[in-house]
Amino acid sequence: MVSKLINNKIFTLLKVQYSNMLEYRIEIALWAISGVIPFFMLNIWTNNNLNESINISDIMLSRYFLCAFFVRQFSVVWVVFSFEEDSLMGKVSPYLIQPLNPFIRYFAQHLAEQITRLPFALIIAFFFFVFNPESLWIPNLGILFLSTISTFLSFLIQFLIQSIVACLCFWTEKASSIERLLFIPTLFLSGLLAPVASFPEYVKSWIYFTPFPYLIDFPANLLSGNKTNIIGGLSIQIIWILLLFPVFRKIWSAGTKKYTAMGS
Repeated sequence: MVSKLINNKIFTLLKVQYSNMLEYRIEIALWAISGVIPFFMLNIWTNNNLNESINISDIMLSRYFLCAFFVRQFSVVWVVFSFEEDSLMGKVSPYLIQPLNPFIRYFAQHLAEQITRLPFALIIAFFFFVFNPESLWIPNLGILFLSTISTFLSFLIQFLIQSIVACLCFWTEKASSIERLLFIPTLFLSGLLAPVASFPEYVKSWIYFTPFPYLIDFPANLLSGNKTNIIGGLSIQIIWILLLFPVFRKIWSAGTKKYTAMGS
């Protein structure tokens, strides 16, 4: 009975957030279009024959960057900016007296935004195949399922990282500045600009111990059919989630105690 009630609340929250996102579908379409960085990088790679250095064909490289585009579309996170704005506008106080953790609300907003973004991403992919018909392929159901799981795990990792940063709003008004600093290694080390396989050996010797390759590179390689360690990649994604979640809970607990102490 309790689990059914919780499921109904989550479904209702997701439905409400999806309705809200539909009001901003033009803006979401622009967000989807703004995520075409992988296509620009594909043009740079192919025009300069850079793929020869990592022994990958033009077709597989095209598929990789298309998949990187899709992974980025459905793993992008902006919770730190929403929480910072709500904190500055005084919306956090009423959230704290509600039985639902505010970050569940933000989580539902992200899922609703991803559902709204899907048609625009598919349209962009359609035009990509129109101009690159040789890159057209249909992944088998098993790979499609695993890559969907991997993309969702990538989203969870980024959501937890940003949620931890967002909790710093209890101590500073500029937590988003810290997130912008984190965006730099994310941009260069995640595989968004280049496959991690193309990195120098001294970089690859340590980068796989960080969460960055598992944000874009691993899901994109999995979906595109490039060689990758599926079990190892999924396992490390889960490990990072298990490591980040208690950190989030601890800093959230410390932040709310400080917030309520100041407000008393």
